[in-house]
Amino acid sequence: MTEEIVFDCLHAEIINYCLDDNNKENDFSTLEYIGFTTGYRLIERLTRDVPRFKDELETIKFICTDFWTLIYKKQVDNLRTNNQGMYVVQDKAFRFLTRISSGPKQLQHAPKFVAFTCGLVRGALSNLGINSTVTAEVQSIPACRFHIEVSRN
Repeated sequence: MTEEIVFDCLHAEIINYCLDDNNKENDFSTLEYIGFTTGYRLIERLTRDVPRFKDELETIKFICTDFWTLIYKKQVDNLRTNNQGMYVVQDKAFRFLTRISSGPKQLQHAPKFVAFTCGLVRGALSNLGINSTVTAEVQSIPACRFHIEVSRN
């Protein structure tokens, strides 16, 4: 319980630091980069004793179960794919949005609370050999959808 509170406070301070430091209200690149480096390092430790994944789908499923549980203490609520490199991960009670009241004004501020996680997922996938773009969509608080688009080069 205590580590969850510490993590929530740390996340809030990272947001404040990044947005105050840049003096740019909607520049989330620093938040995303911090998430990327964190995800890159965490997945390395988490998969140290795990055999290599067979394919892309198995890797994404691992992110949605084990990795998500490590970070957010729950699995994602839904994973969908079009089998062409696009995945949609849905969390109906996203941890960083659960303490925000719902409303149109609060909905405007939601992107800053999900930018870190976009980087976290992108960094984890990058370390596992999958280049991707991760974006988030918040239509109603506290639900969030993460769109993972795999780059196939």
